[in-house]
Amino acid sequence: MKQTDMFASARWVCHPDANARDGYILRSRFTLSEVTKATLRVLGLGFFHCYINGCRVGDDLFLPLNSDFEPRESYPVNECVQGHRIYVPEYDVTSYLHEGENVLTIHFGGGWYTYDWDCRFGDPKAIFRLFGDGKDGAFEVVSSLDDLVAPSFVTHYYFTFWETQDYTRASEGALVGDVSCADFRPVCEAPAPKTTYEFSDCPADGVAEVLPVRVSASDVPMTVFTTDEASGGQRAYTVTGTVFATNRVSHATVYDGGKNISGYPVLRVTGKRGEIVRVALAEECAPDGSLVDEFTHGQTFLVVCDGEPRTVRPALTWYGFRYVCVLGPAEVEAIEVVHTKAAVTGAFRSDNALLNWLHDTFVNTQLTNMHAGIPSDCPHLERRGYTGDGQLICHSAMTVLDAEAFYRKWIEDIRDCQDVESGHVQYTAPYTRSGGGPGGWGCAIVEVPYQFYRHYGDVSVLAEMYPSMLRYFTYMESHSARDLVLSDKEGEWCLGDWCPPTEVVLPAPFVNNYFYIRSLKRAVEIARLVGHEEDIPMLEERIATRSAAIMDAYYNVWDGNFLGGVQGANAFALDIGLGDERTYPNMVARYRALGEYDTGIFGTELVTRLLFERGDADVAMQLLLSERPHSFGEMRRLGATTLGEYWPQSLRDRSHNHPMFGAVTGLLYDHLLGIGQPEGGAGYTELVIAPTLVDAIDRLQGERMTPNGVVRVGYERGEGHVSFRLTVPHDTKTTFMYNGKSYELTEGEHRLQF
Repeated sequence: MKQTDMFASARWVCHPDANARDGYILRSRFTLSEVTKATLRVLGLGFFHCYINGCRVGDDLFLPLNSDFEPRESYPVNECVQGHRIYVPEYDVTSYLHEGENVLTIHFGGGWYTYDWDCRFGDPKAIFRLFGDGKDGAFEVVSSLDDLVAPSFVTHYYFTFWETQDYTRASEGALVGDVSCADFRPVCEAPAPKTTYEFSDCPADGVAEVLPVRVSASDVPMTVFTTDEASGGQRAYTVTGTVFATNRVSHATVYDGGKNISGYPVLRVTGKRGEIVRVALAEECAPDGSLVDEFTHGQTFLVVCDGEPRTVRPALTWYGFRYVCVLGPAEVEAIEVVHTKAAVTGAFRSDNALLNWLHDTFVNTQLTNMHAGIPSDCPHLERRGYTGDGQLICHSAMTVLDAEAFYRKWIEDIRDCQDVESGHVQYTAPYTRSGGGPGGWGCAIVEVPYQFYRHYGDVSVLAEMYPSMLRYFTYMESHSARDLVLSDKEGEWCLGDWCPPTEVVLPAPFVNNYFYIRSLKRAVEIARLVGHEEDIPMLEERIATRSAAIMDAYYNVWDGNFLGGVQGANAFALDIGLGDERTYPNMVARYRALGEYDTGIFGTELVTRLLFERGDADVAMQLLLSERPHSFGEMRRLGATTLGEYWPQSLRDRSHNHPMFGAVTGLLYDHLLGIGQPEGGAGYTELVIAPTLVDAIDRLQGERMTPNGVVRVGYERGEGHVSFRLTVPHDTKTTFMYNGKSYELTEGEHRLQF
């Protein structure tokens, strides 16, 4: 939609001295007769909150949704991404307005739009259109050069590191139209983005939970970073992430929220005018109760007091943390957990505590990595929608969450970031320069739409994305030699697997060819679904050629292994139909003897899934329940409440909140609960329930949502028998399979004993 269609005659406006590191408040006054119906379309770039007559409009946070907002010159370097859009929130604001004078204010700034990690879109700016019907007929109010703007109390800001609020310069009173509390000036016109405006049903962020806090340590040392006291500004890190100046002081208090989350602390500030409250946030604390600086990831919050007691919280950013360290006249009242408003629609419980921990920890990790319409790698350091992480965990996320609208939007982001010339797919969507590879990352353009179709049954997404898939295949062909994918974009990473407990051993071409072949196989199925059977011979020829290249380059004829079987190499090959009669037994023997994972983010899911699929669930459970150094059990022993970026005791330990290894969570539903579909099924409109019973579990129950309702599976083993309790949704053909026999089930609850 064009700007004139979305916002009519409204103007983009900004502060005369707009700066990407500050926040601003736009104020518009207007007079109305009695209102019968009113709609507001509003944007503030980067993030914004809107108020009418002193009342906050809605409870959404961190809007607008993250997208490739508009073109940036020479970015990506030597490429031109194909889609630019801004998602516009729309609100019914009838109840906010009254007859007579009204005041609308927008607090805006920061966010992805102004983020200058590599190439920002622009400086803060805002626009709105208010329209409807009243006693005197239709009315319309739009942002214009008659409006006023002032600096907000957010005086210094960096999206992934810190926010400073200075209440000696301005207060929240400016948000409700108090002229005395801010220096309002006439606005300047801002350049309109060259973009398409759209609506989206993708849910926004919101406060999902409020955690009580306890004081875990008092009078502890705290790292205070270099500050500019005059402006309330704060800089903790250089662009390379290196601390350039710190000082350790005592008398700080540390609060524990009980689990690692994304969100922010809520502070009660009571300082005198000019006093400063310093807050640091971390995922880990030291034995003396102080924060471990390495795991603050540079996250700080600073408040300059004005002498008035007040409750404060960050306005334009969130943090990833468990512990809050406060120095100064303030205390933490609570912690607000913030993420995308995606309901948890899956449930899993067993009599095995470690398995329950794995499930719940993945759910917490995944939710805290859903912000502003994208699935992120972590909620603090980078916050980017990595296509590698995203394609890996999308099946698990779609299994346990109501995520249809969320992933429909993210699929558009993936397509938007494809280069129009070469077909290259970026490592993050929306694009921010990052690292990755041509297979495990770029093939998200196939895998995410495919999984979306399998979960929700919407073939139109496949039809829309199919041409983009073929263009990416052309790119893969052009970056190959000897039928192996050898490179990606010049000057960028070309990774294979990622984050094993030791250095990566598997050659990147081996892993990237695996992803290419798997995507080609998916494309054969998709071509039939969307009516492009004419492409199938070409796709199958490429599958055969690429498969032969892997066999020639990486298969050991003398023992049936690929690359010695290390780091899941045999699983990569087996999953695309390669190897011989020795390859799978070799894989089983290796992991039965090893008793823990040696795999990276992709190999972990592959090895576990193949063991379940091919009848060796006991070995899959041995890995899932291992408590050796490189295991989920070791994560749990160390007190993790989110999944780490690396295996414990590995060569590196950075973020404690990455969902990548949680891709195995979907297997708990697929195999232990056994909730599946017949071959070729989509949308769970027809079910096959085939639970896998394992020695480690005697009692199990769980459920997931389908279009026709909830399907539930539970069992309990007794002396010489097993009792099943199953619930089938309405209008759903369901087959229950156990001990090689099948049973047709009707709608409702069933109790079976064998």
